[in-house]
Formats: sequence, structure tokens, C-alpha cells
Amino acid sequence: MPRRYGVTPRPPQEERQMATSSPKLQGVVIRASAGNYTVFHEGREVLCSLRGNLKKELVTTESASRAPRVVQAKRKRLTNPVAVGDTVWFHYTTAHQGVITEVEPRRSAVVRFIPRTKEVQVIVANIDLLLVVFAVLEPRLDPWQCDRFLVAAYANGLHPIIVANKCDLPIEPQTEHHLQVYAQVGYEVIRVSATRGDNISLLRERIRGQISAVCGPSGVGKSSILNALQPGLGLRVGQVGEVTHKGRHTTTLAQLIRLGEDSWIADTPGMRNFELWEVDAQTVWEAFPEIRPYLGECYFPDCQHDTEPDCAVKQATE
Repeated sequence: MPRRYGVTPRPPQEERQMATSSPKLQGVVIRASAGNYTVFHEGREVLCSLRGNLKKELVTTESASRAPRVVQAKRKRLTNPVAVGDTVWFHYTTAHQGVITEVEPRRSAVVRFIPRTKEVQVIVANIDLLLVVFAVLEPRLDPWQCDRFLVAAYANGLHPIIVANKCDLPIEPQTEHHLQVYAQVGYEVIRVSATRGDNISLLRERIRGQISAVCGPSGVGKSSILNALQPGLGLRVGQVGEVTHKGRHTTTLAQLIRLGEDSWIADTPGMRNFELWEVDAQTVWEAFPEIRPYLGECYFPDCQHDTEPDCAVKQATE
């Protein structure tokens, strides 16, 4: 039997015995690519595949007179039933590979809606902090896009932190104004320079002991920040286009990166646009801390804060 990667494969019969006798183990998905999942378990990485029934949603009978049976199998709306950050159960099929059999319920997720296929992609799951990274210049901060990230974080139960990168560059007055407004209304803002190292130690201490995700437009320096947080990491970085002034994608798949013994951070693909999916108007209003105190103070209980009279939100913002 030929050797692969310096390891002699187990005979097929031995593999089948291992698949049936191996106990179920719990781990965390730290990398996903083309149907292969790297699961972190007790200090080691295990390359896993996905059991077929996790790729479909099973529809069963509802009759009380007999045990439910599968009457239909349809594909899930999710493009990826297992995502980076998921807690999963798996068992070994060989000495170095396994198969994922179950996925624990998610407590949070960063998702992206795909309008063309009307499917949902889970970018990363089970995180505590969402680091919303923008650059003060090249490309400059876009407050509308930043607001979308902040609303999405609130809608998914995440605590957002605005990370303003490239603070070694001159900051335009308008950008400085935006950063001050975000801080004044209650958002946590940390200014850093990945190239010069400004406040990198402060950011590292802030995310210690938690699972964080890095998101933001391409070209703002997300990979550069991760390289600064974890020296020697060596993630590929790109430059901003001279014509479009937009970043080039250097991260093509999400992965969890271990920082020390008790911290994880997810590097997510760059997103120029962030679509809000299944977020109602009330959730959008609640996402803004400067508006939240006035909700419920309007004359009409179902006030949409648009044309209604005696609207506390409109009065506060005028």
C-alpha cells in the first residue's frame, strides 16, 4: 500500500473497526475548506469529513401512532451546516482522520445572506466579541458600512469593538469626528497601528480569555493586526488598489487562530458589503445605544419613528 505524507495508511478492515469502536469525542472546528474540517481536540488537530445526514434536513412523520420516520429529505438553506467555531462531536476513522457526526447548538453566529441563491452562509459561530476593523485612511472609514456591522453584531448577540487601524497615518477631520461620535454614544473604540505596534498589547489584553472574530472591508489590515497580535503567524497581507481605493481579498476562508493558552480569534474573508438578514426594524433601533433610552417613550406603542406625532426618538435626534 503506497505511503501518503510519510504515513502508512491503515488497512481498510482496520479502518472499519476503528470507525465502529472509536468513542465520540468533542472538539471545536478551527478551519473549513472544500468539505474538509479541522477539529481541535485536546491539543491536536484532526482532519474530519462530514456525515451525510448533516448535509440535509430530514422531514419526519407527525403521527402519534407510530415512531416518526423520514418521509422527505431536503437540502438545508445553510450553505455550510458546519462552520468555523462550531462545537462538534466526532470519532476517529484512522489514526489522524475522523468524521463529524453531531453539531452542538450555536450560541451566536456571524452570518451572510446570499441573495442570488437565497441561502445563508455561517461565517463563524460561537464567538464572544466582534472586532469591527476599519482603517482611518486607505481605505477611509465608511460610517454607513460600520453601522451595518454594528447592527449585525447586536442582532446576533455579540459585543462589538471598533478597531481603527492605520493610526500611524494622518487622520482626516471627518474620520476623527466619526470615531469620537462612536465613542461618545457608548461604543468601544480602540485605535491601533498594526505596522507600528500602537495599542496592540492593549487589544491583546482586551480579547484575552475570549473567542473573537475579525470582520471588516478588505484592505483595512485585518490580517496585519492578527500578525501583530501573534508574532510569527505570517498571514498574507495585501495592498489597497490605486484606482478603486479598495482592498484586495487576502483571506479566502475563515479560520480560528489560537492566541496563547486561553484565547481564540477568527480571521474571516474580507467583505466589502455586509447584508442585514432577517433583522426587524425594532432590532435596528435597539442596536444604537444613543437611541435605546428613548424607545418605549413614544406616544404610540408601535411607533416606527417616522411620521408619527409625539415620537420621543425624533424629538431626541432633532
